[in-house]
Amino acid sequence: MQPPSSFSFPKFRRLTRASEYQRVKREGSVRTGKLLTLGVVPVQDSDLCRVGFVTSRHVGGAAVRNRVRRRLREIVRQHQHHLREGIWIVLVARKDAATADYRALEDEWLRLASRASILL
Repeated sequence: MQPPSSFSFPKFRRLTRASEYQRVKREGSVRTGKLLTLGVVPVQDSDLCRVGFVTSRHVGGAAVRNRVRRRLREIVRQHQHHLREGIWIVLVARKDAATADYRALEDEWLRLASRASILL
C-alpha cells in the first residue's frame, strides 16, 4: 500500500469489475449534478476508498471521453486523502462534461462529494 503522503492513484484504488459497478448502482446512493453523477456505497470488507469512472458515448468521441476520464482521475487523485475510507465511488460523466473545463469539473466533484458526505 502507498504511504499516506503519496499522491499516486494506483489501479488497486479503482473499481475494475462490472460486478463492482453493479453493486454501487444497486446498493448505493446517487447524487446528480449538471456535469457528473456520483454513486457511493459503503463497503464493510474494504479499508480503501475505491473509485470507478464511466464515460459513455453520449459524452463524445473516444478522444473526448478519454480526456474527460483523465481529468476526473486527476481530480480524484488530488483529493483522495480527503475521502472517507471504506467506500466505493462511481463517477459518471454527463454530456456537458465534454465541454467543461478542469475547474468546473473539480467544483462539481467537490460539491457532489460534500453533498454525499464522503469528504473528511
